[in-house]
Amino acid sequence: MTELKRTALYDVHAARGARFVPFAGYEMPVQYEGVMAEHKAVRENAGLFDVSHMGEVIVEGADALKGLQQIVTNDLSKLGDGDAQYTVMCQEDGGIVDDLIVYRESETRYFICVNASRREEDFNHMLDQLRGLDCAASDVSDDYAQIALQGPKAAQIIAAVSDVDLNEMKPFTWLDTTVAGVENVRVAKTGYTGEDGVEFYLAPNSAAALWEALEVAGKDHGIASCGLGARDTLRLEMKYALYGNDIDHTTNPYEAGLGWVVKLKKGDFCGSGALAAVKADGPSRKLVGFKLKDRGIARPGYDVVSNGESVGKVTSGSHSPSLGESIGLAYVPRELSSVGSEFEIAIRKKNIAAVVVKTPFYKREEA
Repeated sequence: MTELKRTALYDVHAARGARFVPFAGYEMPVQYEGVMAEHKAVRENAGLFDVSHMGEVIVEGADALKGLQQIVTNDLSKLGDGDAQYTVMCQEDGGIVDDLIVYRESETRYFICVNASRREEDFNHMLDQLRGLDCAASDVSDDYAQIALQGPKAAQIIAAVSDVDLNEMKPFTWLDTTVAGVENVRVAKTGYTGEDGVEFYLAPNSAAALWEALEVAGKDHGIASCGLGARDTLRLEMKYALYGNDIDHTTNPYEAGLGWVVKLKKGDFCGSGALAAVKADGPSRKLVGFKLKDRGIARPGYDVVSNGESVGKVTSGSHSPSLGESIGLAYVPRELSSVGSEFEIAIRKKNIAAVVVKTPFYKREEA
């Protein structure tokens, strides 16, 4: 059995009573006080997450932009220095290799955040696709810790420890600065919760100092340490895809609701031919959000049933702390994918009625 790795913040989590679980090869905190309390803290105040298990890759060289344009579905030519972009990488058949965030440092250097479970596969895919071009990919994951500060009070907390004005930063932009006395911190206005906030990239040996400084700055703002449990319920309420659940090599961006990151007009890229065909015909199935009409929790792998037959599988499901309802995601045939469509979820030995609803499930009320 492979020994689990630990992030630079493991001792910090242990000291705060975190409960750990294995995740993507790491021993990660799943919760501290509890998922409900941590979820509520992020929606109402602020939460801190250790996401140091994520991977980082640098692609640099004269052909860096050309090479990455052949790898990802979105159009990186739209980025300026200090911009970031959400995108996916696909196989030739259109199946998703991973979803990523690409940060442009310069025309010849890009910093890429990849999913923890996909680090090796992503890197090998990039190496394969970049072969013969004047650029190089480097897996620099071990050089970075990553901390996410998320929630409506995030701007006040970061202002207390840096010169960063979060309200002046546009979403999917970033800058390198000093935060709480820690130098060379990348502050990116990105996240996985649907709330305002940032993700910090920094040297692992500085992670504990930054975490503790943010705790102190956030003490009067209701900040909470948060684990993977709350991260999952928060992202599910926003219908943010989780690789391995909602998207993988057997799903394509159009059926996953990610057609908006596929830019076929930019020119050929890995999978563009297959994706053009899917777009032309329309996907035969779609990833939809649903609510249960009765008690129960729809877990990943549960059957979606229509007219007594299994027509799909649940990919993600949970009780929604914000809505007080049971919600989930599932791939269903196109004819069952419109809002208001009904089917059943086979939970244990009972079929529970479900209805397709508009997503995201949760939408912040504007003040």
